[in-house]
Amino acid sequence: AALGPVKRSLPSRSRTYRDGMMSSTPSRSSDLTRQIVVISAVTFMLIAALFGAGVLGGTPVQDLQGGALSATSTVLAPAAQAFSIWSVIYLFMIAYTIWQALPSQRASDRQRKVGYPIALTAVLNGLWLLAAQYTTLLVTVVTIVALLVALGWTIRILVLNPPRTFAETFFTDVTVGLHLGWVTLATVANTTAWLTAEVAPRSWGDAATGWGIAVIIVVVLIAAASAIRTGGRLAPALASAWGLLWIGIGRFATEPESTPIAIAAWIAAAIVVVVPLVLWARGRRGELALARS
Repeated sequence: AALGPVKRSLPSRSRTYRDGMMSSTPSRSSDLTRQIVVISAVTFMLIAALFGAGVLGGTPVQDLQGGALSATSTVLAPAAQAFSIWSVIYLFMIAYTIWQALPSQRASDRQRKVGYPIALTAVLNGLWLLAAQYTTLLVTVVTIVALLVALGWTIRILVLNPPRTFAETFFTDVTVGLHLGWVTLATVANTTAWLTAEVAPRSWGDAATGWGIAVIIVVVLIAAASAIRTGGRLAPALASAWGLLWIGIGRFATEPESTPIAIAAWIAAAIVVVVPLVLWARGRRGELALARS
């Protein structure tokens, strides 16, 4: 009797991104290496953060560099409360680190692309704290600019490889977005501190308000361009707006006082958030624009 076609069994592979935890490709030994590198990088960042907070014997950041990095050093320094956002960013980084270390994420195509860049951002974050402790203001500027570039590169990879589930969005995209948005503001504050302390003559102090407003305008333009380029991502905008809000509060309530800069910063914070919201209203869903399977 004729036999029907013989069905050959194929090697089983996990379904693509099922529940945000699966991958379409088998795992490799290099995948475990990537996961360990991410864990190591974030651990280094957290230890450096504890050191920078004075918990492990380091000098608190606000007391370093002759106070140039304090909340009252320049007209573009956010009030002290603004820096509490680091706790949120660190919590998201810890959550991402645990999530990406799961066996089900080991062979994730997206994590293969973005794991090492995120590890790089964690290392640069920690290096900035060490640079502030042991080197000069100029070195801190170079380090934070490198961190900003690394975060921009990372978010670009995420945009080109959209998430397929809410889990990916929450643990990866929101984490990188918050980090990017805050570091954008921190880069401005750090650079201004260096220019004020070591470059600009004292006579420029009379023009500080005008220069400060000009820089805030540039920040708004950069944030708006970032929102457009990333399809309306809200996390970077919220973090940048948080920093601008506290720049305004700092200039309104503490030295150096400047009502014009306070008003400009508050208006800028509103614009930075409105831009991605407008993009969402026009159908671009930012972090929630999941890839089609």
